[in-house]
Amino acid sequence: MTAPPAPALRWDIFCQVIDNFGDLGVSWRLSRGLAARGQRVRLWVDDASALRWMAPQGCPGVEVRAWTQPLPLQGVAAGDVLVEAFGCEVAPEFMAVYAHQARAEGKKTAWINLEYLSAEPYVERSHGLPSPVMRGPGAGLTRHFFYPGFTPRTGGLLREPDLLQRQAGFDRAAWLRRHGIEWQPAELLVSLFCYEPNALPQLLEQLASQPAPARLLVASGRAAAAVQAALAEKTRLQPSWNGRGALSISYLPLFDQIDFDHLLWSCDLNFVRGEDSLVRALWAGRPLVWQIYPQRDDAHHGKLEAFLDVIEAPASLRRFHRTWNGADQAPLEPLALQPWGETIRAARARLLQQPDLVSQLLEFVDSVRT
Repeated sequence: MTAPPAPALRWDIFCQVIDNFGDLGVSWRLSRGLAARGQRVRLWVDDASALRWMAPQGCPGVEVRAWTQPLPLQGVAAGDVLVEAFGCEVAPEFMAVYAHQARAEGKKTAWINLEYLSAEPYVERSHGLPSPVMRGPGAGLTRHFFYPGFTPRTGGLLREPDLLQRQAGFDRAAWLRRHGIEWQPAELLVSLFCYEPNALPQLLEQLASQPAPARLLVASGRAAAAVQAALAEKTRLQPSWNGRGALSISYLPLFDQIDFDHLLWSCDLNFVRGEDSLVRALWAGRPLVWQIYPQRDDAHHGKLEAFLDVIEAPASLRRFHRTWNGADQAPLEPLALQPWGETIRAARARLLQQPDLVSQLLEFVDSVRT
């Protein structure tokens, strides 16, 4: 039997842009996914400028509101569901409206703290836990923690219902041509979306020494700046390092979320960073290398190992990740695209057996409210 459609609710999602717009990218995908299921969403964000290139067409059912301080709330009624993206503190004046409205109408509240993605064991233990609020404008209400994740005991991953059908109908050559990316079928296509990995010069050397020609497609922003700096230094020290001309480099414009997916589908190897692009690279089903967001005291290295465990990464892919993320100083492992691709495709097949995040969130909110 087909599950009945979720009741149409009003959602208020709060997002603070901390760094690199990854939080906004996830919040927008969530908002878009909810709207596609008939939900009405207000996305409150303190810096929505990136949506001009990330989602230039907007989305029916999603209203973007400026999160200013203080928040002007005259004539604003709180919605049915309140979401704090990645632990941001909802504006207290909005929280007061939400709490007062819930008490006045005698409604069950659904206050969700959407957490960061991790494969670490604590995620399964913490997913869905309630946290009674004892002070502040939300005193007396209960916040629930919702953890995205890679296992059935977590909240799952963002995935559109038609994702596989769109992938199956994708025309790689036509998309590359449309975006002015010169590509010969014999070329190895590699996308690069990174911070500033110390091993970047080694990667450039590897690609330049491959038997087949390679083309590196470099994302705009920090990745492009890092590549340009590495190239300048390599050329200064060893002018003939790419003497065969085997490595070509294309610098990309800012892509919206749909075309970023298309980029990942087009490439034979994807280097990604952060949270949103990791999930999209998993769905692409191509070999991937993840640069995790660096944290103090190298706490991110444990998070990286947990991810490598959950995808059942072979030893070569583990070693490459550790060097790429600065977890050790060993030389970069040689590229091994066939076994790496098999690993990612097997992980994707397992993940596709689990309900997606939006479906689980709708079910969770319904259980909390009833």
